[in-house]
Amino acid sequence: MPISPSQASAAAREICELAPIVPVLVVHDVAHARPLAEALVAGGLPALEVTLRTPVALDVIREMAKVEGGVVGAGTLLTPADVKAALDAGAKFGVSPGATDKLLDACEAEGLAMLPGVATSSEAMRLLERGYNMLKFFPAEANGGAPALKGIGAPIPQVSFCPTGGVSPKNADSYLSLKNVVCAGGSWVAPNDLVQAGDWKAIEELAREASQLQR
Repeated sequence: MPISPSQASAAAREICELAPIVPVLVVHDVAHARPLAEALVAGGLPALEVTLRTPVALDVIREMAKVEGGVVGAGTLLTPADVKAALDAGAKFGVSPGATDKLLDACEAEGLAMLPGVATSSEAMRLLERGYNMLKFFPAEANGGAPALKGIGAPIPQVSFCPTGGVSPKNADSYLSLKNVVCAGGSWVAPNDLVQAGDWKAIEELAREASQLQR
C-alpha cells in the first residue's frame, strides 16, 4: 500500500525509538540468523538492520522475521529491485547509505518505512523538503562524528538522525547525548567471532549493555 514520504519517515522514526542502538548485521550463514536475532531481541534491541552485503542476506531476513518481538529491516538498499526483494523477504523497514528519487519513489510506492542516509546539510535539507525528518547520518565518524552532527542540528533542528559508521561503545554516548539523535547504528553488539562461535549468551549480554545506553 503506497504511503507518503512523511509516513515513510514517521514509521522509520517509530522503529528508531525502540532502542538506543540498532544492530547493523552482516550475516554469512543462514543458520546463524534466528539465534542471533533471538539473542539481540532478548537483550533489548528489537530493531535489526540486516545489510544486503552477503549472498544469503534475504534468507537471513526471512529467518529473522520469524522471531517474536523483532523488527527486521534491510540495509544497503540501493535500487527499486532491492526494495521489492527486501519486502518479499519480510523486511519491515529499509535503510540506505544515501538517497535517490528512484529509491524513495519505490519505498513510498511499496509502503516501506525508510531511513535514507545523508552526509551533508544540503542532503538533509533536500530530504526534509520531500517530507523525511528521520535520517541516517553516514558514515558518521568519517564525516566529523558527533561534533559535525551537532553542527548540522543547529540550523536544521527539524531533522533527527541515526548515526552509523564507526559508532562504538567508546563514542556512542557522544552521539546519543545530542538532541537531534534518536538512536545509533552499531555492529559491535554482534561481533563476527561471537557469531561464528555461536556464543548467543555473550551477544545477548552485549545487546543488554547497549540497550541501557542513555539518550
